Amino acid sequence: MDHSIENNNSINYQKIDQIIDKYKSDDSMLIRILQKTQQEVGYLPMKVQSYISERLNIPISTVNGVVTFYSLFSQDEQGKYTVGVCMGTACYVKGAQEVLDAIKKELQIDVGETTMDKLFTLKTSRCIGACGLAPVITVNDDVYGRLTPADIPSILYKYIKTHKKTEIQL
Repeated sequence: MDHSIENNNSINYQKIDQIIDKYKSDDSMLIRILQKTQQEVGYLPMKVQSYISERLNIPISTVNGVVTFYSLFSQDEQGKYTVGVCMGTACYVKGAQEVLDAIKKELQIDVGETTMDKLFTLKTSRCIGACGLAPVITVNDDVYGRLTPADIPSILYKYIKTHKKTEIQL
């Protein structure tokens, strides 16, 4: 399959080739190749999984099995910011569901969805190990704790404002 022409959705197959060439010598490097490819592309759509399968000469079922097994991989396009709501016991007891509902209302998306502007993706997780701060959300690598639903608009606005500043500077 020649992907040099098929460069839709800004998938850089040359960069994927570089990643594969760097890690393919070790049979156990499929996960590393998938991680690096996801960092490059942003997600692992089926056409990218198929390309990796062909380049490594392994069945697509093997590649897709790894992608679907590990929660760190996504087959769907993700937003610039991933909002994760901890639903572990401590967070849940202290109001995580209400916080999640506030985020869903504010962003007008459900868990697993991405906003139309590709700015936010909403996910839930089990315990993230910050039980003393319950309820907790993460926005990419930032952690916010002891939240109430009223805290959500200002937290999200901070990222919207940052994004708009970045767009203006471009």
